[in-house]
Amino acid sequence: MSVLSFGELLIDFVALEQGRTVGEASGFVKAPGGAPANVAAAVARLGHASAFMGQVGDDPFGRHLAGVLAAAAVDISGLTYSREARTALAFVANTADGDRSFMFYRHPSADMLMTADEVDTAVIDAYAAFHYGSITFIHEPAASALRLALEHAVARGKFISYDPNLRLPLWQSAAAAKAGMLAGLPYANLLKISEEELEFLTGSADVRPLWRERMELICVTYGAAGAVIHLRDGSRIERSGYRVQAADTTGAGDAFAAAMLTGLLPHRENYHERLPAILDFANAVGALTCLGKGAIPSLPTMAQALAFQAERAQ
Repeated sequence: MSVLSFGELLIDFVALEQGRTVGEASGFVKAPGGAPANVAAAVARLGHASAFMGQVGDDPFGRHLAGVLAAAAVDISGLTYSREARTALAFVANTADGDRSFMFYRHPSADMLMTADEVDTAVIDAYAAFHYGSITFIHEPAASALRLALEHAVARGKFISYDPNLRLPLWQSAAAAKAGMLAGLPYANLLKISEEELEFLTGSADVRPLWRERMELICVTYGAAGAVIHLRDGSRIERSGYRVQAADTTGAGDAFAAAMLTGLLPHRENYHERLPAILDFANAVGALTCLGKGAIPSLPTMAQALAFQAERAQ
């Protein structure tokens, strides 16, 4: 089982105090982040082969991030470095319950400038699955680079996973965000989407408008309440979440997506009877990621996730 994630890799500066805005915070903890990079690190932390493809600045932050992924056993042979722009930064403030607000520094950032010529298709060929988000669709030339990578992955029969990952401040408008996020749907076999993103895209809690020809599963996450898998025949599988005292929810959805992939891919042809257990495990991995500040530093190992499940089952 192996997964390649494509997209943004950045530094999250997480506010030291909960319940304060970015402007009010007295200081920040530096943590590696970026949704697709979080997925790559989470897959590796769960003991599976993982790679990341994207672009960072040829600067100290970019080199630091490359080192973090390499140390996490993520293949970074598809990572490129830009001399034209710096590595993206995000400042993250947490409310008292661990929810987040963001302020981004991308004017532009290196990930936005990756070109189609910089996509190493041999790396795509080496992995069974391809995971991506919507952020890379916002600006050219990165959008064209992602589309080329996706078309190559589809042609090679890869299992393709999509997280629309709504970040409204990065888009020109809400209408542009909706159009861009919807444009990513046709490539996906698995759609992982939050309750808020589902409401944003459809205006309701109904997943039916999101089905596309290649799609096999739509997984809707509801935070601590759990998640639901919808199948094409209209059936659904629901599992409650694991409630924890959240320090920072950053990366929880990415860890959930990684756990779904690591559960599905070894049983690609007959995963349906395993879906309840896969969903329960993904809920556990997502919950554990909320216990620490920053995404990648908080990702659990397979042993930690299984021990957590066993403890909560008692």
